[in-house]
Amino acid sequence: MTDLPEQKRPPLPAQAYDARQPLIVFDGVCVFCSGFVRMVVRLDREKRFRFATAQSPLGEALFREHGLPTESYETNLAIIDGVAFTKLDSFIAIMAALGWPWRVAKVLLVLPRPLRDWLYDRVAKNRYALFGRKVSCEIPSGELRQRLIG
Repeated sequence: MTDLPEQKRPPLPAQAYDARQPLIVFDGVCVFCSGFVRMVVRLDREKRFRFATAQSPLGEALFREHGLPTESYETNLAIIDGVAFTKLDSFIAIMAALGWPWRVAKVLLVLPRPLRDWLYDRVAKNRYALFGRKVSCEIPSGELRQRLIG
């Protein structure tokens, strides 16, 4: 099995956050995306991950920096060890960073990237219809609030 593919390595805005800690930028009004973040908070026993909503100034700046559209947030962005991941590769990188047993998600890398992207896009384009959408970003739990930046 191969390592996770790199997507981009642009310079990271060091003044905005500590790039030594993994960061997940997610759609803060998406019920599915927020649920995924709550799951990562529970599974991240070492409390390494930091989070930012795509709608925040930091999230929007990072989306722009990585060439992602800011008028709609149809992917999350994970920055781990200075490498940016999007789409299903983001999910795989996040799960791998959580350690055993979650790193078995790397098995998804056997799927060719076009298929991984196609599968991700199907869910992303229908996530509001399938899971719902909030009017605004929810008030985070105390544990998430301590790890939310931007």
